[in-house]
Amino acid sequence: MTDAAARQIPWIFWPFVAVWRLLTLILKITGRIICAVLGLAFMAVGVMVALSIVGAPLGIPVAVLGMLLLVRALF
Repeated sequence: MTDAAARQIPWIFWPFVAVWRLLTLILKITGRIICAVLGLAFMAVGVMVALSIVGAPLGIPVAVLGMLLLVRALF
């Protein structure tokens, strides 16, 4: 049996497959938005903490983590 034959879905299951695909699309988009918002928040908090000399060792990694989250959300 080939991969194409294994992937074919019987017509009776198409409504369930369509709902499942719509649900996964919504969750993917929501996850990216949440990731971007958290990334921006971590970046802002990291920069604010890094502005104080004492908090720089903690603020810089938090800002970098926020930047990485934002990059992950965009790509």
